Amino acid sequence: MNVADAMTPREDVVTVELPGTRDDVLEYLQERGFSSVPVVKQTDDGEAFRGLVTREDLIEHPDEDQLAVLMHEVPTATADTSVEEVARLMVEEGSRRIPVVDGRLEGIITVTDVIRSIARGEVELDANAADVASRDVNTTYEGSPLTVAEREIFYANVPYAVALDDDGTMSGILTEVDIIDVARVVEGEEETGESMASQDNEWMWEGIKAVGSRYIPTRNVEIPTEPVSSFMSTEMVTVSKRTSAIEAAQAMITEDIEQIPLVSGDQLVGIVRDVDLLEAL
Repeated sequence: MNVADAMTPREDVVTVELPGTRDDVLEYLQERGFSSVPVVKQTDDGEAFRGLVTREDLIEHPDEDQLAVLMHEVPTATADTSVEEVARLMVEEGSRRIPVVDGRLEGIITVTDVIRSIARGEVELDANAADVASRDVNTTYEGSPLTVAEREIFYANVPYAVALDDDGTMSGILTEVDIIDVARVVEGEEETGESMASQDNEWMWEGIKAVGSRYIPTRNVEIPTEPVSSFMSTEMVTVSKRTSAIEAAQAMITEDIEQIPLVSGDQLVGIVRDVDLLEAL
């Protein structure tokens, strides 16, 4: 199976254009739950692909407004690339969306597109959930402020955290999408200290005089401080060790989720992420 059979064609791909701002991207990420948005530019030769802007780009660079600075270059594929090969590229590059480019943007293939191919049996994957699951699970306390949980997710370098209650039992799951949904950009000012008047004599330090304070505008991403329990999903889908990888893929597509806790009885024993299925593929 090739990328052309699984990708979203250009006419259905949401893009943002240069020149543009972070607000153009934030609108799509919040309203549609995307992890990233392709950036294009109109040239004399038509539309040209320039890169991607991701959720992380917006959160980690709150003072930057220009799309041209926020975006970054990413690997691309062609329509005749195999699905297995593009899955390998996604895993190696840590990219959830691979633009399909052949002179111009022809479409985009996402992790979800590959998972959908697995769920439909269009590519072969003979494994159980236990075979592909990660035993290292990122967790957070359900009473932690969302600001703390966001940093936990960032430092763990995964897009989720399983929430635990007072007894250490799984009570929900928090994702990057949940956080970006409630994040907002706030404007403010920051004092730079005392500004200096001109010197009476350019060779005399005594000539430098303090004449008052100066302020510069700032921009920060503000995340609510309410506890994780206010934002996490509590209706969770789980899989057991006997669940097949195809069934896990089908659950991800049906429930529109990127990871599923692996349980043994009532115990959390691992997690199956969509990228785990790509690695197995």
